[in-house]
Amino acid sequence: MTQHSLEGRSETEVLWYQRRNFLQAAAAWTAVGGLSAAHAQARGNVVELNGDATVNGQPLLPNQSVQTGDEIITGPRSTLIFVVGNSAFHVRQNSALTVERGPNLNAVSLLRLLTGAVVSVWGKGSSRQIVTPTLTAGIRGTGVYTEVFSKQGGRTYFCNCYGVVDLAAGNDRELSESSYHQAMWGEPMLDGRAALTPARAINHTDEELEFLARLVGERTAWQISGRKGSKTLEREYGG
Repeated sequence: MTQHSLEGRSETEVLWYQRRNFLQAAAAWTAVGGLSAAHAQARGNVVELNGDATVNGQPLLPNQSVQTGDEIITGPRSTLIFVVGNSAFHVRQNSALTVERGPNLNAVSLLRLLTGAVVSVWGKGSSRQIVTPTLTAGIRGTGVYTEVFSKQGGRTYFCNCYGVVDLAAGNDRELSESSYHQAMWGEPMLDGRAALTPARAINHTDEELEFLARLVGERTAWQISGRKGSKTLEREYGG
């Protein structure tokens, strides 16, 4: 397992893909044809719900769906994994977010993360964003990890695990092109200081991205190339 350092998160949270109930749920999801079969059979798009979550203020049940336009909140010691279109999301505990509608019901145009953390894999597409209190990320086909530290003024940790992302925070802009983890902090605006600063890799693993990619029939950049980034690259971007 590729383990990044943990800051305010537990090993249990980043090892969710090893749980027996998730492996069973993921196997069942792929065995019946994934999201297309879920639509055809009127099944939900929730791959796994562990603990408690609400959608639009109502308790979410494992056989229900998360739709674009929904407001999602997860409780303590809870995790939610769901698929919308060609994108897969793992929402960690104590998170609050909305998934806003794109061109159709099964396309996410914007993920607005208010607090907490989400691991996400996005198939190819355009005009999609992740927005937090301190950072905006325009994403194409990519896998990313986003976490909002609400006790630090909404400070955002964002890792472009692979793909191309347009990052903006305050007056700072940066194009991130990554094949193996480029991480940044989106800082609250403070006296004209830089709002985008380098970060090291924290609170997520390669295996999490690989499992989410598999749910939507994708592979990560390092799975395709057969190699991962060098230590020099990791040091350059704070890993």
